Amino acid sequence: MNALIKYAVMFISLVLTQVLILNQIQFGGFVNPYMYVLFVMLLPLSAPKYVVLIFAFLMGLTIDVFMNSLGIHAAATVFIAWLRPVIVRSISNRDEDKSDYPGLHQTRMGWFLPYAAIMVLLHHLVLFFIEAFTFNGFFETLYHALLSSLFSVFIIVLSQFLIFRR
Repeated sequence: MNALIKYAVMFISLVLTQVLILNQIQFGGFVNPYMYVLFVMLLPLSAPKYVVLIFAFLMGLTIDVFMNSLGIHAAATVFIAWLRPVIVRSISNRDEDKSDYPGLHQTRMGWFLPYAAIMVLLHHLVLFFIEAFTFNGFFETLYHALLSSLFSVFIIVLSQFLIFRR
């Protein structure tokens, strides 16, 4: 029950942070930070895949409702939730490397930073290419995704030091 409350508070706080603060930040139209993906990243590694997929869909759908974006956030968030076990296996070469809670304070920077960077980059690539829905401006969309990913990873790592200490 304690974990359920913790994840409910995390869900609500990440949605509010995204909608009320981060959606107002745009640098030159190319940097849009998306911190809400942290919710999917911090779900327990032992959670069944279908639970992670359901929570990822709910998070993405909630963001879509607030941003009026027709499901693109839900699609991108479910995509990274689906790939999460593969990403964790590719980063971790031993079972001892993995804590059930994949936060920065439970793992180490050498594990968390690649995990966050890969998850955020994949999310942003899917999100921005679905949003563009064309390959005409391929390099512009790729540039947008890369810059936004860098800023999002910075915010996520910073939040691990300031807020999500467990």
